[in-house]
Amino acid sequence: MMQEALPLKMEENNSGTLYVPVDLFKQYVERVQFPKAISFGTKTIQCEVAPHPDQKNEYMISKNLWEALMIPHEGLIHLLQKEDTVFIGPLVGIFTAGFTQFNLRPIGERSLFFAKLLSVEKKVGAFYFVFGAHQIDWGNGTVNGYFYTADGWKQIKVPIPNVVYDRLPNRKVENLEFSKQVKERLQTEYDIPWFNPGFFNKWDIHQMLINDVKASKHLPKSYFQPEFTDIQNLLETYKQVYIKPANGSLGLGIQQLIQKKDEPFVYCRFRNNEENRLRRYSSLKRLVRRQFPFGLEDMIAQQGINLLKWNNNPIDFRIHTNKDEHGRWCLSAIAAKIAGTGSITTHVKSGGEVKTVKEILHDIGANPAIIKKLHETALMLSERIDHHMPGFIGEIGFDIGVDQSEHVWMFEANSKPGRTIFSHPKLKGDDLQSRRLPLEYAIFLFKQSVEKQPELVNANEHFLQL
Repeated sequence: MMQEALPLKMEENNSGTLYVPVDLFKQYVERVQFPKAISFGTKTIQCEVAPHPDQKNEYMISKNLWEALMIPHEGLIHLLQKEDTVFIGPLVGIFTAGFTQFNLRPIGERSLFFAKLLSVEKKVGAFYFVFGAHQIDWGNGTVNGYFYTADGWKQIKVPIPNVVYDRLPNRKVENLEFSKQVKERLQTEYDIPWFNPGFFNKWDIHQMLINDVKASKHLPKSYFQPEFTDIQNLLETYKQVYIKPANGSLGLGIQQLIQKKDEPFVYCRFRNNEENRLRRYSSLKRLVRRQFPFGLEDMIAQQGINLLKWNNNPIDFRIHTNKDEHGRWCLSAIAAKIAGTGSITTHVKSGGEVKTVKEILHDIGANPAIIKKLHETALMLSERIDHHMPGFIGEIGFDIGVDQSEHVWMFEANSKPGRTIFSHPKLKGDDLQSRRLPLEYAIFLFKQSVEKQPELVNANEHFLQL
């Protein structure tokens, strides 16, 4: 049973009491069953229950309970009940790395992003903080986490959280032993739901979906660690080929090969030293030898698509999908990205431009029904990836294209999507939605984990007595 989100306040007494709204207390009286313990994060303590003294629709906790549970501040919370224990919160930790010694910017350049992410707790109802591996005190079962308050960043000691949202910054940090150990211990020793684990590998996703009936028709023809003949066949068939790192991100390392009609030359478009470059070669063999001197290990060669264009520049679409408070996939954000002149990708750093989908489709006179097609495809792909992949996935960022025949193609799926599209003034609502949904999904996971909880009250070793 989960109650609606209500304010949580501290009562200046040491009675060891949880005060609940009168209506909820009446339910306890009718059932002649009163909670005997309260749980916050991974701490559980005995308590008494009483009706709110002022009959307000809020929760209050006596000071000694508050301090023993290590509640960081007053706020909006959810309350769940399982057997004789009430669970309040949830306490949700965002796991990351790259902390600094500066209180104003404790996570360096990403501090503003995390501050915006944490700000949704007041709207959703939870306690939300950021932490790294070195802030966990395993002996005491606590975390010295960073909370973003009205006075800026503050480090506050709290119990180990109910749910962890993985926001590690890159694959290098993710593969470090200490990152793996934290995840392993929290999941095995504390049975904590950990969502968005791991960066996606492009080829793993491709292989996962290629035999999926619904998803496979949206995948461009691709080869991993391609032979020369694979590239040659793709170029002859499609007149353009993209070659990119299987573990790449931000458009780095992508090269486009172009074979123009009735020309003996082969062109290569790429980015070097923050400049868009175009080179012409007399043969494909020379191009491959020069452009890929270290070979094509861990590279993917992919069929080029004749995309919808704006002023002769290709367009693709960034679509964010998230799971909601019911654990269902929904579309949280969508934007069109236009490639910069001479650029191989639509990334803003390569001269790309962001527009709303309605704007772009209107400008190029395209069928507005494409929007519905994009929505449906992104949700279907989210469900199929989720179906095939282990662990909890809470969000995906897709790079999707539409060709001249209005067929939808998936180029990439990212487990930790970038947020450059949200600089567009008309995408502020999407920005808020895409920040709010991860916390709503964390509440769903909190509810699931509570329902799986064993009976705590009779297991004295699991909780403290004041």
